[in-house]
Amino acid sequence: MTIDIHSKFQGAMLGSALGDAIGELAFRFTERDQLLAEVEVSEKLIYTDDTAMAIALAESLVEEGDVDEQQLGDTFYQHYLKEPWRGYGAGPPQIFDMVEEEDISYVEAARRLYDGKGSMGNGAAMRITPLGLYYYNSDQLYEKAKASAQITHTHPIGIDGAAVQAKAIAITVGLNYQRPFSPRTFAESLAAFGRTTEFKDKLAFIPELIASDISADEAAARLGRGVAAHESMPFALYSFLRYPHTFVETILCAILTGGDRDTMGAMAGAVCGGYLGIEAIPVEWRRKLENNQHIETLARELAARAI
Repeated sequence: MTIDIHSKFQGAMLGSALGDAIGELAFRFTERDQLLAEVEVSEKLIYTDDTAMAIALAESLVEEGDVDEQQLGDTFYQHYLKEPWRGYGAGPPQIFDMVEEEDISYVEAARRLYDGKGSMGNGAAMRITPLGLYYYNSDQLYEKAKASAQITHTHPIGIDGAAVQAKAIAITVGLNYQRPFSPRTFAESLAAFGRTTEFKDKLAFIPELIASDISADEAAARLGRGVAAHESMPFALYSFLRYPHTFVETILCAILTGGDRDTMGAMAGAVCGGYLGIEAIPVEWRRKLENNQHIETLARELAARAI
């Protein structure tokens, strides 16, 4: 069976946005049946800053053909000004204000956060889907992810989280879901790609957690479910690797254990959607997702230009 790149790109982009939107609902509807019922009756599924920034990144890549840090920062800022209510964390607005008031670069402003250590949050990883797709076949993936991340996240952990998440998405583009799939091989590839001990150790631990068949709650407790990149992205990947052939179960696993639900949903949904393609995502969910046509169009344009 020939791999349909367009299906995979759309699956990753829409999958991430849906994981974000449904994850946001899960803050209020915390039980499985309750959440699914709410999704069913909702007229529109509303995404957060996770997807707003992913859209901005996709638009920048389509326009520039590469990661232009200043242009990308400007694009993030423009999206923020249009929709500041999307749920942005404290970091990006501080960075935007510094750039505006002091005429410095976004990277320089980002370095000043957290007493000069930079952010180790998952914000760069949550939005990285378009870049993982665009550079899926490039040996420069890590450096491109770093350039994209450090506009807001300059801490090595924040950068590594974005790069590893991008690599996870890139790997799925080349995988045929109808062929045998090894969660261990997938996790080991990501552990080898990562550059920080925090990620290498947790990624290497994921296959053991899956093999032990412990509950998702226990796995989340061991891997983390907070806003730091290394305390949320590993569990998002665990959710995919535990349910790689079922998009809905991947999303529910990622968002029903508590913690940073929308962002873990976005990261898990991107990887699973990229693996299975758009056809694996419920049609009704796709139809209800706000701005779905624009997201699909961006995915097709990224596929046409992918490096």
